Amino acid sequence: MIKRIIQDRIEASLKKYPVVGILGPRQVGKTTLAKMIIGRAKKEVIYLDMELPSDLNKLREPELYLGRLADMLVIIDEIQRMPSLFPLLRALVDRKKTAGRFLILGSASPELIRHSSESLAGRIIYHELSPFTFREIDSDKIQKLWLRGGYPPSCLSKSNDDSFTWREAFIKTYIEMDIPQLGIRIPAQQLKRFWTMIAHSHGQLWNASKIAGSLGISAPTVKHYLDILEETFIVRQMQPYHSNIKKRLVKSPRIYIRDSGMLHALLNIKTLEELYGHPSLGSSWEGFIVEQIIRLLPGRWQVFFYRTGAGAEIDLVLFDGRHKPVAIEIKHSISPRVERGFWNAYEDLSCRKGYLVYPGTESYPVGKNVFTLPVKDLEKMFD
Repeated sequence: MIKRIIQDRIEASLKKYPVVGILGPRQVGKTTLAKMIIGRAKKEVIYLDMELPSDLNKLREPELYLGRLADMLVIIDEIQRMPSLFPLLRALVDRKKTAGRFLILGSASPELIRHSSESLAGRIIYHELSPFTFREIDSDKIQKLWLRGGYPPSCLSKSNDDSFTWREAFIKTYIEMDIPQLGIRIPAQQLKRFWTMIAHSHGQLWNASKIAGSLGISAPTVKHYLDILEETFIVRQMQPYHSNIKKRLVKSPRIYIRDSGMLHALLNIKTLEELYGHPSLGSSWEGFIVEQIIRLLPGRWQVFFYRTGAGAEIDLVLFDGRHKPVAIEIKHSISPRVERGFWNAYEDLSCRKGYLVYPGTESYPVGKNVFTLPVKDLEKMFD
């Protein structure tokens, strides 16, 4: 099993907080990670899976069952299936305030977030488990990670065909089973069409009216669909940076499919050869790098994109709250060039440094405090 980078942080949180949550999409490896934590735990562990009738049966009287486990670590998997547990967890924690009492796992949903924030405020810390990042695989497999995405069953498949088949099945299951289980009622075909349209708009500005017109539904409805995909870690809405400079700024978010493998499945891209010949090559690479950078961000950092009506644009603008921003441009080219719009934006924001992330192997200057940066060296941007 591949050790996840987040594991050490979760184990540290279990020493400080009564309840620790691991949120992430289906099949991302939450259960596997929990079992790796069990193997290193220094006290007895009880594991409950809310998808198993036998474990659900144990919780017919949840206060009676959980109340006697005060000295153990109780792991509750797929907790969103039993949101009524949250008030009870609060009461049990308040009765005996010790660290590491509960580790809860779940797919993100409005219901899950709402219940936990209401009932466990001040008692819980969340960690998001993402698909594999480039730091969790061999450095010579970045191209495969980009093509297949980071979901473990997809990334670790024996062949590209097996990986593609798994992703197609994931999309079908997500639409037909996972979404209804969260209490969300949307026609499966409608959501599939919407998700596919988002894939074709990957990396572009959100245009609710255009997509609504294509689907024959209202703009508020497509916004509701988008929010569902975001809240279940399928889509990212990258927000624009708003500053007090006297420029006409773009206000719509930029939309990305978070996992590059899911993007390629929706676009019917099965191999690197097909990807390199596809019109979405550049936007696919951009979205892949955006996710890798976001998963590297230290806690205090924030990320936006910047774009003005006059064409000044930066793919990512990183802020740490203490210094001037860092500008990131992303290009899929061995000989990348920075356009005038980048330099105009760089001056607008008085950036202290910038990086041009590309699929090469060398770092060299391309302008004032702006350098090329290979993917394997992404962490250096925070030095």
